[in-house]
Amino acid sequence: MSLKSCLWTMVSGLLLMPLGALAQPRAELTVGMYRIVAEVAADEPARERGLMFREHLGVNEGMVFVFPVAGRQCMWMKNTPIPLSVAFLDEAGRILNVEEMAPRTLDSHCAVAPARYALEMPGGWFRERGIVPGMHVEGLERLPAGR
Repeated sequence: MSLKSCLWTMVSGLLLMPLGALAQPRAELTVGMYRIVAEVAADEPARERGLMFREHLGVNEGMVFVFPVAGRQCMWMKNTPIPLSVAFLDEAGRILNVEEMAPRTLDSHCAVAPARYALEMPGGWFRERGIVPGMHVEGLERLPAGR
């Protein structure tokens, strides 16, 4: 394969990646015995974009939203074509509640108590693994501060 062909293959692959995938930081989190690779949304533009337009997530892939302060955080699914589950977490990483979210809806899914983080995973992910409110997500201390 020529150098020109190799470069074209690399460039065309980059062009097919989802917007934001190149610059989106990732973090490794764990809950129980499960390892999660989560994209980090720690600022307002990243939190607003979330997983919109994403066509696929790997089995243990998701997105963690970091908010500047704990509060009554809510999520929705505008322009998100895949079903997602969201766990709202307090400052210590304790799961407050888990909500199932249908694709392309504007329904609000909110934390039942002040939440500092929200972790979105493929639909049914938490339920299928027996992960319930009260359990802890580890690794949040390594995330950037929300802004």
